[in-house]
Amino acid sequence: MTDLVDSLTGVIERTAELLLAGKQVRVIEDDEAMTTQEAADLLNVSRPHLVKLLEMGQIPQLPKVGRHRRVARSAVLKYKRTRDVQREAALKELASLSQRHQLGY
Repeated sequence: MTDLVDSLTGVIERTAELLLAGKQVRVIEDDEAMTTQEAADLLNVSRPHLVKLLEMGQIPQLPKVGRHRRVARSAVLKYKRTRDVQREAALKELASLSQRHQLGY
């Protein structure tokens, strides 16, 4: 029970911080099914690129609804976190190389 209270307290504190900073806050269910366009918008990529990620198995997809693909929001968010960590590491490496070779960046 203490873990739940601590978790909720953290959520409420972070929500308050964001609202006080003028940010918008939404509460959504992570396992909500998304369309490929919604998932692409969340990742800021094109829908064809997202479909390619699904076909390569980079993001697992839910069973199709008719002919339409569906993706769990939690799977998209997990992919996004992993991609962002890799992107940050690559940027740090580029900055390090730039400084090492005195390129002025």
